[in-house]
Amino acid sequence: MNIDAIKQRIIEGNYEFSIHAQQERLEHDLDITEIEAAIMLGEVIEDYPDDPRGESCLLLGYVGSIPVHLVVGWTRCQSNGEKTLRIITVYIPQSPKWEDPRRRGGKTS
Repeated sequence: MNIDAIKQRIIEGNYEFSIHAQQERLEHDLDITEIEAAIMLGEVIEDYPDDPRGESCLLLGYVGSIPVHLVVGWTRCQSNGEKTLRIITVYIPQSPKWEDPRRRGGKTS
C-alpha cells in the first residue's frame, strides 16, 4: 500500500475504524487525533498485497515516544462505492512478539 495515499485519506477524513480497532484504541487510551498523527508521521513496515480479506499493510507510528502499530486496508464505501481507508487494528508492539517496533520476535517455547 502506498503511504502517501494512506496519508491523503487521513487528511480528507476518508477513513473508518473497524470495531476491533476502536476497542483496541480505547484499551490503549489513544484518542483519534493521536492515531491520525501516528499515521501521518508513520511508515509501512510490512505490506500484505495478497491478503484474502483485501490489500492491507502494517504501519509503525508514534504517539509521543510510544510506538504504535496500525494495520490498515482498503474497503469500499457503501454509499458511493469509493475506496475508503479502514483502520483494522491498533496495538502497542511488545515482547515476545516484537523484538523492537520494526522486528518481529523469535518463537517462544
